[in-house]
Amino acid sequence: MPNTLLDAIRLYADAHADNVGVAQTPVPGLTLIRATSRTALSYDVQRPLVCLVVQGSKHVAIGQQSFTFNAGDSLLIMADVPTASQITRADASAPYYSLVLDLDPAIIADLTTEMAATEQTDHAALRCAQTDDEVANAALQLLRLLARPEAIPLLQAQRLREFHYWLLAGRHGAAVRRIGLPNSHLQRISRAVAVLKAGYRQRLPVEHLASAAGMSVSSFHQNFRAVTSLTPLQFQKQLRLIEARRLMLAEGANASHAAFAVGYESVHQFSREYGRMFGLPPVRDRDQHSDRWQAIA
Repeated sequence: MPNTLLDAIRLYADAHADNVGVAQTPVPGLTLIRATSRTALSYDVQRPLVCLVVQGSKHVAIGQQSFTFNAGDSLLIMADVPTASQITRADASAPYYSLVLDLDPAIIADLTTEMAATEQTDHAALRCAQTDDEVANAALQLLRLLARPEAIPLLQAQRLREFHYWLLAGRHGAAVRRIGLPNSHLQRISRAVAVLKAGYRQRLPVEHLASAAGMSVSSFHQNFRAVTSLTPLQFQKQLRLIEARRLMLAEGANASHAAFAVGYESVHQFSREYGRMFGLPPVRDRDQHSDRWQAIA
């Protein structure tokens, strides 16, 4: 039986991580990450989650916000937002290890009704701080189920609820609580983000997004930027570019096909904005990525 959270993550991740270092678990929403070297920048649209780093370091950016978090730190993402991330400290003798768990709004809402509320005026979607001891202990208890698969269906709900409780009771509690409040600014912006994610290929009038959030246009602009660090147009652009990059790198699409598939009308504009976001023009980025994977293979 592992005695520390690092021991538990190492034991499972070393045995189950795939070729990109991701170890899926039988517990819904729970993933372990392992890396033995510094990684390239990775771009994705994240869902609400908590990441506990137990060895190594990682850098994450959203809009104008960025954080470097180390062993003993937690990163919380409270909304569906585009991020750029990179594991910055890892090697074969001391791999990077972390635990990632999707935050469950239903559990949070249920617990919130039974706990004293704390006011929170910071609407930012990204937060980083030292991991509370109680959260780390709850994570360890959850991971110990992996050694007893027959216990997972019986005990996982209790262990997940306990983990969420300690998040709510700790230093991140007021921020996490907003995920379970249906009319919080965070949740109202999240409704607009859902519209953006579903229709990012189309022109979406800001009035339509503001209506989805139940806000005036001016209030929507202010709150959208407070949550995501981006304007709605910047957010949509990043969604398009991240999906275009996925089409090129994962499915082999050429630049023009990817551009038109995500809603661009001009390949020249697409190439210019792609290079500005990812640091390389589309063709060079795809070729470099292909060379990297051939070298690994």
